[in-house]
Amino acid sequence: MANVAKKVSWSGRDREDDEDGRAGETTPLLNGSGPGAAGGARQLTPSSFLRIGQLSNVDLNEDIHELQTELPRQRPNEIPHNEKLLSLKYESLDYDNSENQLFLEEERRINHAAFRTVEIKRWVICAMIGILTGLVACFIDIVVENLAGLKYRVVKDNIDKFTAKGGLSFSLLLWATLNASVVMVGSVIVAFIEPVAAGSGIPQIKCYLNGVKIPHVVRLKTLVIKVCGVILSVVGGLAVGKEGPMIHSGAVIAAGISQGRSTSLKRDFKIFEYFRRDTEKRDFVSAGAAAGVSAAFGAPVGGVLFSLEEGASFWNQFLTWRIFFASMISTFTLNSVLSVYHGNAWDLSSPGLINFGRFDSEKMGYTIQEIPIFIFMGVVGGILGALFNALNYWLTMFRIRYIHRPCLQVVEAMLVAAVTATVGFVMIYCSRDCQPIQGSSVAYPLQLFCADGEYNSMATAFFNTPEKSVVNLFHDPPGSYNPMTLGMFTLMYFFLACWTYGLTVSAGVFIPSLLIGAAWGRLFGISLSYLTKGSIWADPGKYALMGAAAQLGGIVRMTLSLTVIMMEATGNVTYGFPIMLVLMTAKIVGDYFVEGLYDMHIQLQSVPFLHWEAPVTSHSLTAREVMSTPVTCLRRIERVGTVVDILSDTSSNHNGFPVVESNADTTQVAGLRGLILRSQLIVLLKHKVFVERANLSLVQRRLKLKDFRDAYPRFPPIQSIHVSQDERECMIDLSEFMNPSPYTVPQEASLPRVFKLFRALGLRHLVVVDNHNEVVGMVTRKDLARYRLGKEGLEELSLAQT
Repeated sequence: MANVAKKVSWSGRDREDDEDGRAGETTPLLNGSGPGAAGGARQLTPSSFLRIGQLSNVDLNEDIHELQTELPRQRPNEIPHNEKLLSLKYESLDYDNSENQLFLEEERRINHAAFRTVEIKRWVICAMIGILTGLVACFIDIVVENLAGLKYRVVKDNIDKFTAKGGLSFSLLLWATLNASVVMVGSVIVAFIEPVAAGSGIPQIKCYLNGVKIPHVVRLKTLVIKVCGVILSVVGGLAVGKEGPMIHSGAVIAAGISQGRSTSLKRDFKIFEYFRRDTEKRDFVSAGAAAGVSAAFGAPVGGVLFSLEEGASFWNQFLTWRIFFASMISTFTLNSVLSVYHGNAWDLSSPGLINFGRFDSEKMGYTIQEIPIFIFMGVVGGILGALFNALNYWLTMFRIRYIHRPCLQVVEAMLVAAVTATVGFVMIYCSRDCQPIQGSSVAYPLQLFCADGEYNSMATAFFNTPEKSVVNLFHDPPGSYNPMTLGMFTLMYFFLACWTYGLTVSAGVFIPSLLIGAAWGRLFGISLSYLTKGSIWADPGKYALMGAAAQLGGIVRMTLSLTVIMMEATGNVTYGFPIMLVLMTAKIVGDYFVEGLYDMHIQLQSVPFLHWEAPVTSHSLTAREVMSTPVTCLRRIERVGTVVDILSDTSSNHNGFPVVESNADTTQVAGLRGLILRSQLIVLLKHKVFVERANLSLVQRRLKLKDFRDAYPRFPPIQSIHVSQDERECMIDLSEFMNPSPYTVPQEASLPRVFKLFRALGLRHLVVVDNHNEVVGMVTRKDLARYRLGKEGLEELSLAQT
């Protein structure tokens, strides 16, 4: 295994400060899956607690620990990185409710009317998610439109002024400086304040919904930086779109509203307390992601399908209805506000941030002869998408190794912004593709060296926001672009977009992908028109739409949701079948070469992501070979000092503990009685729920579920809880608080069976027992995620504290 000291993560933090608030603790490790289990760790005495089983399937070399201790405090120039790693840094979320006595008593007390009240609250929360997501989208759209318009007007006036009397180099310098300055601000706030706000946020939300806790991913601060960052990225002229980050923004809004409080603002509104657990929060985050898609594209059905296809790991019919409701409210809110803003208060014709415009199906129909052409375009999109992903993969590896300092990340973002402006200016300057300005929909027509009454058509692609460029390529009449113009634009924008994705800025890849595809699709349509002597079915706008779908499908590998999004955004179901055909072909061809862009970036961050199915060749493995051992067990009535020592032991920082029957003889292993979580034990210690205090009537009141919800989601670290020497000798009864019916599997169960149970139920811990119901091991997320299908068959990833 490669020596890995540290790797830049999505959170970008050197210290562990995750959403449990365990600042100052070492990396949370799983049972037996960490340096402490690999040997040399401090072992507590057998009387302290039970250790069951032997270490298995963990191969961590000692030189890693030596390297970590010898490293200087300053960041190294290069961070070694091995793609076949699985990070122990990421913790899991508790998507399985702990059905202890407190939970069951509360649920039994709730009558039918109370259940209906809870359900109404869910619908209210979904409505609030839709409204706020729509308002955030409006804010982004209006600010981008005004700031970008101001910038393009200033540069246009400058170019017009210097075209006549010479000195266009000053115009280039002005354009590049404006871009670099704006992007610098956007990159600084991301790199130095909240690094997890970089990119589109879709991979992070996918991981969250999969059950992985990404630090800071649904914080209010992340939302603020995301919104400001995406505005500055688009205004700064980067090859990015504002639609992708809306998904992350919607998810953060959903996570905040559903909890009824903000830990960033230190405000608790004492509402929606019932939903303060990971299971409920996950469902609302799914609705928020869907509302974000709906606001971005004006596609409520597409938003629901996106959440199903790309996001949510768990699904049911009631959740579908609520997600659709949130998506619908989001689109309606955006539509209403933008209609008022544009001066048409009753005209609901702006359903999304981008509207592809109406395609006239009478003029742009398709025939059966075009089906092979669409399939061919899907093949081209798959190949170009795979090339885009492969180039971006190597570029991201380079960034992980060398560009890991925030200052370097800001410099790179400024460089890309300046290069983008320079390339655009040079392309416009060298182009002699002049088109008549009459009837043109170009927002900022540049005349440059064209005759009076004409404009430079290259400027319609480069000298504009990417959204407007896409619509122009879809709807400009035949003859609006020279084939050379489209060819050069496609080539240059392809590499610019590839270089841009992965910068430390808030930005999406949807619109750049559509723009690249629309350009080469229109070029393809023009070529067909030449070959067929101007046949009616070779309309360039139609092929621009197919090319856009093919390119985006080839990069992100979405099929079902992207089909509906494209249909809803164009307002035309006529092209439903061709779009399906193109997207399926692009996905099949692209998957043959490399993974989709989002999955690739999840893998590069070494996240323990669980796919829908176990690796196909894993039936030979059993739970005995996969599980982590030794397992730290607690007795049903345990000494407080023992609990404190276990929680304080940084070499085995477990998060779930099987509870076994209390036995006087510590050498005898007892049967499984339940499972209790670290967070629950911390709350018990904080409130000092000890047997002796209860007998002396020192306990003020009986602990309720509300006490656990009040501490959620950032439970205090064990170091912050003071336990006196006398209290260490007290006993703590776990019977009331443990989950008495945890999921278990026999040690002979196959890996696919274990995987299916773990994945479908959203588990965090799965106890492995023998024939006598005695605990022999524990299966956690990392134990399953480290097995994957590689080029040479089933491979086991190494575990590293990265």
